[in-house]
Amino acid sequence: MPKARKQQISLDDTRYYHCVSRCVRRAFLCGQDPYTGKCYEHRREWVQERLLSLTQVFAIEAMAFAIMSNHTHAVLYVNVDKANGWCDLEVIERWHMLFTGNAMTRRFLVEEERDEMESWELHRVEQLVTEYRQRLTDISWFMRTLNEFIARKANKEDNCSGRFWEGRFKSQALLDEQALLCCMAYVDLNPIRAKMANTPEQSDHTSIQLRIRAALAGKQPARLKAFDVEDVENCTLPCHLNDYLELVEFTGRAIREDKAGHITKGTADLLTRLEIELDNWMELTQGFEYQFHHLAGREHNIRKCRQADGLKRIRGSTNAKRLLA
Repeated sequence: MPKARKQQISLDDTRYYHCVSRCVRRAFLCGQDPYTGKCYEHRREWVQERLLSLTQVFAIEAMAFAIMSNHTHAVLYVNVDKANGWCDLEVIERWHMLFTGNAMTRRFLVEEERDEMESWELHRVEQLVTEYRQRLTDISWFMRTLNEFIARKANKEDNCSGRFWEGRFKSQALLDEQALLCCMAYVDLNPIRAKMANTPEQSDHTSIQLRIRAALAGKQPARLKAFDVEDVENCTLPCHLNDYLELVEFTGRAIREDKAGHITKGTADLLTRLEIELDNWMELTQGFEYQFHHLAGREHNIRKCRQADGLKRIRGSTNAKRLLA
């Protein structure tokens, strides 16, 4: 039996998660459908724009993403501190960017009407603010708001109704910097593994393409979690931007040519710091999603979470011990 989502996502364990949504119908989400011959390439832009626009509303930031032909990947960071810093008015304004709220929250947004509200109404608004603030840090609400929007547009275009996505999105908790970096690279390299692109910069509708284009202009992508190019110690991402781009470029070339080839000093130093062997890195970035279950990271981190949940069976621990020793 699948675990309840609240048991899979615990911000006490980690604020980093890998989320995967897959289409349930034969028709493709995006790209060229081999069964019907129809082209749905424009839908990839739908998903990318919706995903990135939601990061401007929720206290959830995109670390990496890839929009594939029949599924999507997103590596997300829940910024609880950011949400806690919002005033009540901002919480309601953000919620109303996506939902209509109710008569009281709509009145609260108008200063003249807010001043005339009764104390019981203001108390009810406070309760709703608490609820909305929690939802704006909730990955399930984020994915629901993403997937329902795309499903409605796709169903309208296909002139049909019914489920568009599989019933539940898959989530993996990324428990340490090794898991985070491996997963980000795994997501960014999806088009190369699928032979949809030859290089990261040619990988349309991926975070790595946005990062490369921004880096060439000396900038950071506005709607992605930024790498700190000056002080990596105080940044949530476990390496400098240039080191990550170099590592992904090297890995993509190795996948494309089916051999590792020459490894640069920067890439070798980063893998050494992460304590990941090159062969293990290549294996992780080609099958990360399937090498772990709901928890991904070093064995002791997986074991710690499992023991806290009172569970004895530790799925994924064998690969964790083998690949992230």
